[in-house]
Amino acid sequence: MERRVALFLTSAAVLWTTAIFFAPLAHAHTGGQAVSRAVRAAGALVCHQRVERSFMIAGRPMPVCARCTGLYVSGAAGALAAWMALPLMPRRTRSAIVAAAVPTVATIVLEWAGLAQPGNVARAMAALPLGAACGWMFVRMLRAEAALSTCAMIS
Repeated sequence: MERRVALFLTSAAVLWTTAIFFAPLAHAHTGGQAVSRAVRAAGALVCHQRVERSFMIAGRPMPVCARCTGLYVSGAAGALAAWMALPLMPRRTRSAIVAAAVPTVATIVLEWAGLAQPGNVARAMAALPLGAACGWMFVRMLRAEAALSTCAMIS
């Protein structure tokens, strides 16, 4: 069961990442406007969608901000990377995720304190470690659980 969940999460991460890049392009086509609206509505559930903080594709803003884009791209990449390694339980997961969150938290604190206004590229880049760490660890843990379950069934 855990292996299926890991596969589902990886597939969903890749599909969502594809959708956020596809949505601005789809908006330009009559048949794709419904898809674009649906992706934008889904993005609104988790993102402020401020146009000035979003990357533009074909003159249209992406359905999530630059920081969220960085999280999703690296989360999908991290999930895919977790399939390339042996299904072993990762160690020090909390400390690794906290360390990976430092750049994202730093940009947010700087913005809220009014000390700096990092651009979209900096926001996206700061989010890359956190997304990659979470994607990698979630899939890696599920794969390790699946491997342990399989071993228990065999013995």
